Amino acid sequence: MIKIYTEKAPAAVGPYSQAVVSNGMVFTSGQIAINPLTNTIEAQTIEEQTEQVMKNLRAVLDTAGSSFDKAIKTTCFLADMNDFAAFNKIYGKYFTNLPARSCVAVKTLPKNVLVEVEVIAESRL
Repeated sequence: MIKIYTEKAPAAVGPYSQAVVSNGMVFTSGQIAINPLTNTIEAQTIEEQTEQVMKNLRAVLDTAGSSFDKAIKTTCFLADMNDFAAFNKIYGKYFTNLPARSCVAVKTLPKNVLVEVEVIAESRL
């Protein structure tokens, strides 16, 4: 098992890794809209937060020897299901290979963000 860490994505806010690679697969932890340069949540709208989440995921996937195109399954968490269409529009720009996906609304997300996404993908590591 290889633990993944990159400074191009936010550090874990708890006792976990940004991602783990095992048997040719990468399992990312959920990424939220923290800007890793400032360690703050600057994005306010669902669209802005989703873009930041995708930037964070890209950095983690790259470090793990993977990419959006290698995604097999995503799990998406929304604070408000009314944001689904706006979230989907941004999500669809990145996950063009159409991996399997679950998307659920939750009562509260870490740091009161609007969206969190985790990915399972193939890795070359």
